[in-house]
Amino acid sequence: MYYLCSEFNHLIMAHAKIISVEQTEKTGLFSIIFENETETELQKFLIKFKDNAERNQDLQKILNVLRKILENGALERYFRYEGKMNDRTVALPVLRSKLRLYCLRLSDSVLIVGNGGEKNTQTYEDSSELNGYVITLQKLDALIREGVADGSIVIEMNDIIIDDDKTFDL
Repeated sequence: MYYLCSEFNHLIMAHAKIISVEQTEKTGLFSIIFENETETELQKFLIKFKDNAERNQDLQKILNVLRKILENGALERYFRYEGKMNDRTVALPVLRSKLRLYCLRLSDSVLIVGNGGEKNTQTYEDSSELNGYVITLQKLDALIREGVADGSIVIEMNDIIIDDDKTFDL
């Protein structure tokens, strides 16, 4: 994710780590945390909508799907493909909803949950907020592919094995 530095009026890169949120027998659920922040992207999403009465039903749909994913795996049927043809960016929920939670579906057993928001436009590209979340995940996906190729990242069963000190420049 890029942050606008108003003093210099330019974009700066943010450093992030992938951390485990929950592990079940079927699924490893991960999220992204940016340097100098205390909440993961998933936590920020939940905080943003937890007290929003108008979007509570949509948030509950997403939480229900996340529970099913933890029980059954990150199966394709739970997601809507959102990114480009060559990345693994997906969104929850598949059902009708104004909320979108963007994720990287690395396999049936590994899911990295990003952030999301209210979809009030025809496409995510038409919303600077939603487009930013998707671009962040697309960049992370490319970096994960590079890490897998060079052996610095291993995706095994329901886990991502990464050096604890590894950060991603997003």
